[in-house]
Amino acid sequence: MRTAFIFAAALGPVAVAAAPAEARINQRQAHQQQRISRGVASGQLTARETYRLERQEGRIAAYEARSRADGGGLSARERARIEHMQDRESRRIYRQRHDAQHR
Repeated sequence: MRTAFIFAAALGPVAVAAAPAEARINQRQAHQQQRISRGVASGQLTARETYRLERQEGRIAAYEARSRADGGGLSARERARIEHMQDRESRRIYRQRHDAQHR
């Protein structure tokens, strides 16, 4: 009994730490989608740019879904890869919104 309690106490912070990271990924996806939508609304993004950005967002979401499908949530390596993909996509969104092309 005591061993089970110690084991649960040791794993508790790990489970709690994983939840905010996964929530951060979802929040970031929503924010990037908003940035794309604002770019379309303001005319900063062309139809082609929008299509490419949305397609890449879909790829990131699909990778996340595949990674979660194993039932164990996301590993640290999977989270790092998703965050890296999101970093790259964020830079693409910025560049496309601030280039000289307008619709």
